[in-house]
Amino acid sequence: MTDTIFWRRLDLPGHETGKLSPRDGGWELSGTAQFTYERHPCKLDYLVIADSGWRTTSAQVAGAVGDREIDLGVSVDSERRWFLNGVECAVVAGCIDIDLGFSPSTNLLPIRRLSLAVGERAEVRAAWLPFPSFTFELLQQVYRRVGKSTYRYESGDGTFVRMIEVNVVGFVTSYPDLWKTEG
Repeated sequence: MTDTIFWRRLDLPGHETGKLSPRDGGWELSGTAQFTYERHPCKLDYLVIADSGWRTTSAQVAGAVGDREIDLGVSVDSERRWFLNGVECAVVAGCIDIDLGFSPSTNLLPIRRLSLAVGERAEVRAAWLPFPSFTFELLQQVYRRVGKSTYRYESGDGTFVRMIEVNVVGFVTSYPDLWKTEG
């Protein structure tokens, strides 16, 4: 099963393509985001590898934010220790999911891993790579499945809440004020 998606950014001029493919008994989530930020062009390619249980095992982000080159390698060991370009990031130790702060693609990982029934909710501790700092932070998240394809997502102790829509694969199709699928 390989699935692709195309998003339009709603908060900034830009688009993103995403792709989910099986890989060595696990999953490969990849894509390219192109947008403007503070009048500077940005292009970021990403690759996230997850095991068969949808747990992040590695990731790469490469590209540019204006004149700033981005080249990040993320690895996660069996004890759930996270490393960014070879340096351990204790602040996100124990996290299962990566959250790329510039993309809706990584919401797919906890959505697929949790496989919530309608009415169920789960708390997630994500290894968040916020844009534009690209420095790991711990992000507490709550996913509540409120319908067949609708989730109530919250982070920041409830200061950020969105009702997101997903397709059958788990890709976000509507993320109010931020992303919407096209095509």
